[in-house]
Amino acid sequence: MIRDDLGLDFVLEEAHLNDRMALSLLAEIMGWPEDDQTVATHEYAWLRMMSAVKYDGYSYFRAGVRFLESLATWLKQFDPKDRAAAYDFIKRRLVYISLPEMQRLVETFVPEIVTPHLRQTVAIGLGIKPYEVWTNKIGADAFKRCLRKTLFVGMSDGSRIDMLRRANAGRISTEQVVPMMNVDRDKWRDLSKNLQEAQGMSPGEKFDCVYLIDDFTASGTTFIRQNKEGEWKGKLKKFNDLIRSARLDLVDDFPIAEQYELHIHHYISSAQARGALLQRLEFAKAQWSEWTCAAHTVTESLLLPNTQPLSRPNDDSMLDLGIKYYDHEIFTRAEKHCREAGQADMKLGYADCALPIVLEHNTPNNSIPLLWAETEGKGGAHKMRSLFYRRDRHGSLQ
Repeated sequence: MIRDDLGLDFVLEEAHLNDRMALSLLAEIMGWPEDDQTVATHEYAWLRMMSAVKYDGYSYFRAGVRFLESLATWLKQFDPKDRAAAYDFIKRRLVYISLPEMQRLVETFVPEIVTPHLRQTVAIGLGIKPYEVWTNKIGADAFKRCLRKTLFVGMSDGSRIDMLRRANAGRISTEQVVPMMNVDRDKWRDLSKNLQEAQGMSPGEKFDCVYLIDDFTASGTTFIRQNKEGEWKGKLKKFNDLIRSARLDLVDDFPIAEQYELHIHHYISSAQARGALLQRLEFAKAQWSEWTCAAHTVTESLLLPNTQPLSRPNDDSMLDLGIKYYDHEIFTRAEKHCREAGQADMKLGYADCALPIVLEHNTPNNSIPLLWAETEGKGGAHKMRSLFYRRDRHGSLQ
């Protein structure tokens, strides 16, 4: 195999040249004095490091554009006097979840969330302490059966089912993982058949435990909510209806037990979303005539602190920029959903979450719009430019 060293050197040199040009442009935009090498050197080092380690990996940067170029374009939209506040926000408050970090959250889900719960369940059933479960064959076999009777359901592309499977190869079976919620009759029957034929199982075995998995929740409204008419909506309502319908249709062939445990897990959750989910679940349990599970829990791999959202007075400068450079066009695009959340504008993002969060595969609309919004500036409004392009659920760039 012949190495094309000249070609590789050319690509690397071109990348370094682009970085130097972008950094020079940033220095000009920010007004960093050319004769003050201390400032420029310090900022250049930080920008290069963060670009290489995190930000250049963002999925929706346009072809030929990376973080430094995007940052220069983003900062240029602000008046010169406002750019220092915007740049300080990126250095001080932006939280970017990279692909390796998300992968770690997926990898810890089974050993740190699922395993302790199942071990506790087995210990109660055997009348022993949780730490004693794996000390003998009876306990170890009981745990294996309990794990095999656990069903994992992905609620969106963000559930990272591919990562989950790879991280738990040999631990969980592909026949107990459902990548998406669109499960038909044949799939339900296959799940039932494969469970009963698995090692250590008996005819009539059913899943006792179901995990609904998603990547991120900031407000909890996508998962469960009520509209102004009191109608329940969201992913949990769809899943509950799916269970009811399939149970009536398949009867004995339906693979989930009557008194199953439901566990709602997000890899990342805000404190606001966790509180809202717990509250709404209790309301739903009381109001739904066909509540399908016997018990439910809410868990997360990473719980964001209460201090994560932008708030006054600590974040006055960035919140003021959000008002000054806001274009109401982003509200009109999603007005129906915003009205359901009780909003009259989107200055703080969906459900007024005011988050400084970016995920490597997309930017949540719960984050402040200055990070993700793209508008034309019609009617004299500010023409918003994003730092991290956002793709909405329908596939368009926001």
